[in-house]
Amino acid sequence: MSHTAVIDTAPVAERARARERVEHERIPFRTIVGVELRKAFDTRSGFWLLVAIAAAGVLTTGAVLTFASDSDLTYDSFAGAIGVPMTILLPVVAILAVTGEWSQRAGLTTFTLVPHRGRVLRGKFEVSIAIGVASMALALAVGALGNIVGTTLMGVDTVWNLSFTSILYIVGADLIGMTVGFMLGVLTRNSAGAIVAYFTYWFVVPTLSMVLAANQAWFEKAQPWVDFNFNQGKLYDGGFTAQDWAQLAVTGVVWLGLPLAFGLWRVMRAEVK
Repeated sequence: MSHTAVIDTAPVAERARARERVEHERIPFRTIVGVELRKAFDTRSGFWLLVAIAAAGVLTTGAVLTFASDSDLTYDSFAGAIGVPMTILLPVVAILAVTGEWSQRAGLTTFTLVPHRGRVLRGKFEVSIAIGVASMALALAVGALGNIVGTTLMGVDTVWNLSFTSILYIVGADLIGMTVGFMLGVLTRNSAGAIVAYFTYWFVVPTLSMVLAANQAWFEKAQPWVDFNFNQGKLYDGGFTAQDWAQLAVTGVVWLGLPLAFGLWRVMRAEVK
């Protein structure tokens, strides 16, 4: 008498299917940008920083209306007064956008949902630049409104002494500042450290460079080729020559491009906790 062995392969097949890797559709980049934009406003630090920027713009407009002479009531005065606090504070927005993943320990969740860290960093950078452009557009619009209202109240002619080319130079300088903030955030991955480094870059380094240039003739000649902050500041004056652009490019590669590349390399390989 013979018996035929029957092997039930169903459990084996089920286990094989369970071991198969499930492929999910990749999260669209526009979604990443939208999330990063919300994160820039959702945190208390980000929200109050943007409130402080807006409040500083209102206060500086009021200061120009109150203390400026009739001859100083120009578009350049209003736009410049509003632009100064934005120029100083906006790069901090870029810093917090990057360092929040580590200081708030959100990186593990973020990079689990989006394993390709480059897409997340690209989203953060684009959001930082978008906030910078929108803020500068708002500053120019408020400056125009302040110019019209101020000159009307004082009974003087409205002066529009800021050309479109000058505006492009100013916006370009501010966007470089945003990129510097982003670079410091990527490089340090620590909010406090990056903010201290940024204000050192903005206030301490230019002072030391100016003192050195005033006392050392050799550094005065070399300064445009070694001082990135010096060349960034020259953008606010406009009228760049070919040599000025070359000096900005050389110093930008050394003090911005290389540190940013190194910081991105570290972020791509750093352990997220």
